[in-house]
Amino acid sequence: MTVRPFVPWPDKRLRTAAAPVAEVNETVRMIWDDMVETMDAMPGYGLAAPQIGIMLRLAVVDCSDRRGQAVRMANPEVLHASIQMRRHEEASPNLPGVSAVIERPRAVTVRFLNETGAVEERDFVGLWATSVQHQIDHLNGRMFIDHLSPVRRRMLAAKAEKLRKRG
Repeated sequence: MTVRPFVPWPDKRLRTAAAPVAEVNETVRMIWDDMVETMDAMPGYGLAAPQIGIMLRLAVVDCSDRRGQAVRMANPEVLHASIQMRRHEEASPNLPGVSAVIERPRAVTVRFLNETGAVEERDFVGLWATSVQHQIDHLNGRMFIDHLSPVRRRMLAAKAEKLRKRG
């Protein structure tokens, strides 16, 4: 397993929808393993493959108290989202040094291919739901800042750029 480097903002891959995964095979499982190791090294609650330059619809999420409970997902899609919303401060290693409070549905039902390649539907609530939605945004070429007003988005992007140039 390898900790992979993050694609830096404003790389166009972060604005490009990832390609569907045809099947879960050994290559996909190896990518997931690297993604979990990379996520745990951040530390963070989730990671989408485009964040590390792999343009496939792969994501991992682990919001457990004790690490090692990562859910590996291929081609995740939200089937249902709750009406009740939840606010949480979000960030991304692709846009280091900035964060914002984002409001998302408190619970979601997601369909995806799991580690065995079987179609699974699972309910996620709270932080798990927030992280899953955040990763699906990345798979669709969106980032958390896209949920902000244009003015706030420009301010955060400029702040991140200034921090990046400082090194």
